[in-house]
Amino acid sequence: MKGFAFTKGDVFGGLTAGIVALPLALAFGLQSGLGAAAGLYGAIILGFISAILGGTYTQVSGPTGPMTVVATAAIAGFVQMGGSIEAVAGAIVATFLLAGIFQALMGVVRLGALIRFIPYPVISGFMSGIGVIIILLQLFPAIGQPSPPTTIDVVRQIGPAFSNINVWALLYAALTVVIVYLFPRISKTVPGTLVALIGVTILSVVLQKDVEVIGSIPTGLPEMQVASLFTIDSALYGQIIRVAITLAALGAIDSLLTSVVADNVTKTRHDSNRELIGQGIGNSVTGIFGGLPGAGATMRTLINVRSGGTSRWSGIIHSVTLAVILLAIGSYAALIPKAVLAGLLITVGLGILDFRGIRHIRVIPRGDAAIMIVVLLVTVFLDLLTAVGVGMVMAALFFMKKMSDAIGTRTRIEPLSTYEDGQYWQGRGLPAELEGNVLVKHIEGPLFFGFASGLQKMSEGVVDVSHAIYRMEEVPFIDQTGLYSLQETLLTMEERGIKVVLTGLLKQPEHMLRKGGIIPQLIPDKNVCPTFSAAVDCVVDELKKKEPSSTSENMHGH
Repeated sequence: MKGFAFTKGDVFGGLTAGIVALPLALAFGLQSGLGAAAGLYGAIILGFISAILGGTYTQVSGPTGPMTVVATAAIAGFVQMGGSIEAVAGAIVATFLLAGIFQALMGVVRLGALIRFIPYPVISGFMSGIGVIIILLQLFPAIGQPSPPTTIDVVRQIGPAFSNINVWALLYAALTVVIVYLFPRISKTVPGTLVALIGVTILSVVLQKDVEVIGSIPTGLPEMQVASLFTIDSALYGQIIRVAITLAALGAIDSLLTSVVADNVTKTRHDSNRELIGQGIGNSVTGIFGGLPGAGATMRTLINVRSGGTSRWSGIIHSVTLAVILLAIGSYAALIPKAVLAGLLITVGLGILDFRGIRHIRVIPRGDAAIMIVVLLVTVFLDLLTAVGVGMVMAALFFMKKMSDAIGTRTRIEPLSTYEDGQYWQGRGLPAELEGNVLVKHIEGPLFFGFASGLQKMSEGVVDVSHAIYRMEEVPFIDQTGLYSLQETLLTMEERGIKVVLTGLLKQPEHMLRKGGIIPQLIPDKNVCPTFSAAVDCVVDELKKKEPSSTSENMHGH
């Protein structure tokens, strides 16, 4: 299989990525409500399968901030409906299993390339919103209290919560954040997250203060949870499908963005559809074994590459490293204060925030700024998938407005006698009194629904001429709305006695006009000219066949 060319760098890359992944996997698992072990299971299983089957050789996968945010909200919703984690275990497993299936199907039907169509303001607002969610949900654990299930609840209850702070929990969380950010200045060989996890945990054990710890986690390999699938309450089916779709879409975006980052660093090219299939299978298997779903993790992937990882072996070694840690020293994880993991996740949330986009919000176009802010707010306070949908709709509407304005600016109507200094008019022997009887309409850009009304509006002012030449060399595309709008415009011209000549039709527009009956019903083939010069000759020949006086009277009669 491709990508299995082993190097020594893969060992160092995989080991380093595994060590960095350890505290994050524990933190994400704890945040989800399934327990720290679920995060480790997700990192081990998804990381292993996606490394083998995925489309990015150096990608390291596991639980990520965005996926954990959705999973946490879903689990909280299930528990609210069912009463306990045990009662809704089947629904949780089914959700993660189905999410992986949906994700793999996205790869099978080759939707991977569609990631490039998501505008940057949507991604920026979305990722920043996820960062804000992570930070908000960790504020309560950082002060020694359980976090409310939603960001809205956090905002509502934050005031009373700060009147009852566990000072030692806050100290541990703050110390964790400080170590994560400052330790790289001392050494970049050892991850600051691991130093913070071990160092502050040892401090808490020595001080023996009243701070809540994560408690014992299973030290063996996970067991399959297939039996729980037969205990699902039918009332949860709709919720299961909705969350699964959200996780699949989010996992695709998260993974493929990381793949793009990996490509930029390694100067390689990933296979988007294969990546989705690998991630989907990995998430499905992870769900069956009670693990937390995930995606390609940008920070862990970059650490892997910078530590020497070049092939799929680095991702495999990352998973094996975590499995060994789980089996060998998993029992010591019980001593880790929850406030330490909260501090780690706060740094993750800060890392996800798009500070560059936020910093440039005053200088970017107002439409882009509006999209970013709306997507961020909807992500934080409503729903992640809804946020992406709202952002895409806003981006499409703003794009259509810009395109319509641009086409309207470039589209112009001029008399042929003055068009480009009259060079096409002069020397063709046409009587001087007919010089104003021909207009040239130069259209630039696609004729689509965003410009349909503008096309008709521009044609309303075309009067007192005998012919109009439509230059369409710069029209690459005509949609159905544009076709019907052009047809209405030509019918209006016909009613006014104005003959239209088309020139420079490209392949798709000509196909649309012929299939739509405009050619030859409204515009005869002889009035469809390959070049502008040929169109002028066509008009001149028709005008020469008429007497100047009768033509003039005919024009003024209209």
